[in-house]
Amino acid sequence: MKISHLRPRFFETIRGYNKRLFGADLAAGLTVGIVALPLAMAFAIASGAPPQTGIVTAVVAGFLISFLGGTDVCIGGPTGAFVVILAGIGAAHGWNDLMLCTIMAGVFLVVLGVTGLGKIIKYIPYPVTMGFTSGIAVLIMSTQVKDFFGLPVEKVPSEFFEKVIALVKAMPGLSLSATILSIATFLFIRYWPKALAHRVPGTIVAIIAGTLVAYYFHLPVETIGSRFGAIPQGLSAPSLPTIDWANLPSLVQPAITIALLAAIESLLCAVVADGMTDGRHNSDQELVAQGIANIACPLFGGIAATSAIARTATNVKSGAKTPVAGIVHAIVLLVILLVAAPYAAYVPLAALSAVLLNVALHMGEWRNFKAMFRWPASDAAVFVTAFVLTVVIDLTAAVEVGVVLAALLFIKRVSETSEVTLVDNKREEEGRQHSLDGKVIPEGVMVYSMAGALFFGAASKLETILSRVKSEPDVLVLRMRKVMALDATGLNALENLREKLARRGHAMVISAPQVQPLHTMEKAGFIERIGIENICPDIDAALIRAKEILAAKR
Repeated sequence: MKISHLRPRFFETIRGYNKRLFGADLAAGLTVGIVALPLAMAFAIASGAPPQTGIVTAVVAGFLISFLGGTDVCIGGPTGAFVVILAGIGAAHGWNDLMLCTIMAGVFLVVLGVTGLGKIIKYIPYPVTMGFTSGIAVLIMSTQVKDFFGLPVEKVPSEFFEKVIALVKAMPGLSLSATILSIATFLFIRYWPKALAHRVPGTIVAIIAGTLVAYYFHLPVETIGSRFGAIPQGLSAPSLPTIDWANLPSLVQPAITIALLAAIESLLCAVVADGMTDGRHNSDQELVAQGIANIACPLFGGIAATSAIARTATNVKSGAKTPVAGIVHAIVLLVILLVAAPYAAYVPLAALSAVLLNVALHMGEWRNFKAMFRWPASDAAVFVTAFVLTVVIDLTAAVEVGVVLAALLFIKRVSETSEVTLVDNKREEEGRQHSLDGKVIPEGVMVYSMAGALFFGAASKLETILSRVKSEPDVLVLRMRKVMALDATGLNALENLREKLARRGHAMVISAPQVQPLHTMEKAGFIERIGIENICPDIDAALIRAKEILAAKR
């Protein structure tokens, strides 16, 4: 296994590093570190974890993803995409097993990166990724309703419709103070001047302002301290979660879900970063870094992490040039954790819910609900299916069903482009070199032209050749010049056709096969069975060979 392509970008960019680059990275790292603070706490709380868990994740993952990653400017940490997944796994399996799932997911990610299999992530269809992204956004919003309105709900149900019913029933008991604070914080973030956002993040200003208002006016709202107690200062000593080997198989599926989501989010973020910086990422190295980060985070009490598009965009717009900016961002958060952690206890949960609501609104691909009416009906159906399944069931089901549906539709479309048609002097118009115009097709010879991919989705078209003709030909010529790909099912259809003809004393001649189909036939021994003399380089040679077969019969 070759791993020579794995090399962190940090070690490449650090060569020739200078004060000018460091100045740009320092400013960007400070900015994005401040931006990440309230988000890290909000994502942790929404995931069912204490707020310090999010900060720890941002520190550990932020450092490792920047130091070991395959991009220059991506920022790692807890993200909104994980909120619903982690909350669900934690509720079903408990905190210890959630940590084990995250470590297992990290191992899967490392394997994907080392083996180069991570590239298959890019083949997940757009309607699927956008469907579950919008679904996750809806679920995030649903998890924030309780804190946004200060509803007196002791435990919000995890199932979506039960959750909606419980929240609607609790609406008469909403807290006016929490609601006003939430709305004010949301509007403050929403309408913070873009000209100032690069220098002074609206999110952090809104959180500080909301905290000060709640503290000095003694608003009766729930805070981080009232729900979770004081936030510990610093990182805890690393420790492994308890492993129950009998229970481990049940954690494989949720671990794969975490790994899949981390891979999709990180590579999507890397593509976005490339577009903003004219850079080029190493996807395999990025997945390895994501894997190591997700192995390390639970050891320090953190949760699953991946690269975050919004924080990465902030990093780029703030002037980041190299992975050093991401490392500075992690150091900034660590300093805050060491110095200012006690003050976080005063942050109102209503203000944090407003932050998450804003994130969810930006995260949702809402334009696709309008655009899908211009898509092919099949793509729109896949998008809606992925969205509904994410909301109603879970992300795993959405991705699994969405990918299967998309694959079936792809097979159908490719099959529709595959053709097996009878040709003659009049119907074949391919230019002088390949045309049958002027060539004589002997009596007893039929010529069929095949086009497209001859694979399992289209093999049936080949298998029905003999049933479509009134009298079987003495020699069947198959023109394969337009067949670009041949798989085992297509090869089996060719073999069955050859055997049927042979049993009845007829012959098959292959004309002008392309490289991949020819290699497949040769490797399977098909050429040896049909005879090398019956594989011809062009239609002229194939017709000459057909005449020879007819002459030998007579």
